[in-house]
Amino acid sequence: MHSTAPVGAIRQLAALARHGDLSAYARQIQRLGGCERPVRMEGHRLDVHAATGEIVREVVDRDFPAGQLLIRCNNRRATRCTACAEVYRKDTFHLVTAGLSGGKGIGQSVAQHPRVFATFTAPSFGPVHNRPGGGRCRCGRLHPDDDPALGTPLDPDRYDYRAAVLWNAHAGALWGRFTTYLRQQLASRAGINRSELRHCLKVSYAKVAEYQRRGAVHFHAVIRLDGPAGAEDAPPAWATTELLTDAIRSAAHLAEAPGPVLDGRAYAFRFGEQLDLRPIRSADFAGTSELSSRAVAAYIAKYATKGAETAATLDRPIRNPITDLIGSGVTDHARRMILTCWHLGALPELEDLRLRKWAHMLGFRGHFSTKSRAYSVTLGALRQERADHNEALARERAAEAGHPLPDPDTVLVLSHWRFAGTGLTAAETWLATSRNFATSPEGEPAHG
Repeated sequence: MHSTAPVGAIRQLAALARHGDLSAYARQIQRLGGCERPVRMEGHRLDVHAATGEIVREVVDRDFPAGQLLIRCNNRRATRCTACAEVYRKDTFHLVTAGLSGGKGIGQSVAQHPRVFATFTAPSFGPVHNRPGGGRCRCGRLHPDDDPALGTPLDPDRYDYRAAVLWNAHAGALWGRFTTYLRQQLASRAGINRSELRHCLKVSYAKVAEYQRRGAVHFHAVIRLDGPAGAEDAPPAWATTELLTDAIRSAAHLAEAPGPVLDGRAYAFRFGEQLDLRPIRSADFAGTSELSSRAVAAYIAKYATKGAETAATLDRPIRNPITDLIGSGVTDHARRMILTCWHLGALPELEDLRLRKWAHMLGFRGHFSTKSRAYSVTLGALRQERADHNEALARERAAEAGHPLPDPDTVLVLSHWRFAGTGLTAAETWLATSRNFATSPEGEPAHG
């Protein structure tokens, strides 16, 4: 069922219809795949025959029905662009799945490697409202699951906001320390040193960051043991899932990231006491209680499109904490964390943390989804696969229309495009939203 277009959009659409451009306009918008904030470009492109210098194709901005070249924003955040975030989620699903079950150039034998799904939490910065076991909070209330008080401090004036912000800022460094200790612990259990370990074992992982309601980052990670050559190489027989689980637990306990010294207090950061380690046994849902590869991939992909807004903060950088927070709807707890970032960001000794730039992220400045090099295919490779697929379709359509595109191996592309803005007009918004872009709860072919 199509929605009714607003008056402004109707006028724009009527004008286009009178000039016979409406169908072409709709096709240009629909090729964006539902992108809500496309990048608008002005300029031109020339395809020149490399041998003869002949111009075989010319593309100018005014030739597009919208009068500009429109490019998908490719923002991973669902709060910024639902359609592009969905593509990112699907790509992440395929990336994680390939490292667990094979595919996308990874052999299926990788499913036999030891694999653990681990969740690393932040330490406590003070008691917060919660639902322990679904029961009553220490405040005496039985909080419903959607209670905005959940995750907020019982006593905000005694909550350690400095440590909470600095934890987020150092979480990435702590993960790096953890991976170092993990290799050390694996070598110790194998009775060899770390230099010898790299000749018989490789640690591969894919992880995603998630904000808890209290605004502290924690990590979900798939950790896998490979042979020294990576995913296609089986690990030694002594490298079992049980050994990996034990090594992760020890490394998480030992890892520590040094922090700054502020007002005579030396900060150091460790993971919280809650560490959830679950072996991944099966490749797919099998009607058992075992954790499957597919379930893990779907779980990680879900969080890859989220940001700090899940902790009731903003999804955009803050220029002025006073004016930007007025009427923003952020909670008092998130406001305090943002202001703490702003105040700490003014300290010269914390300049490298760039806390003001990352105040909207409550201090966290790392990538939300990362992987080790050998884990599986890259997001870039998946995007290139999709681009090649779309290019092939475009060539097929052009050939069917009697206007074949030049061979890319024989032309030199000369282009000059400049930024002209973002977003859609009222008419374009209606054209984009008048279609239903179906999504699945897990993933689709990466070239879709």
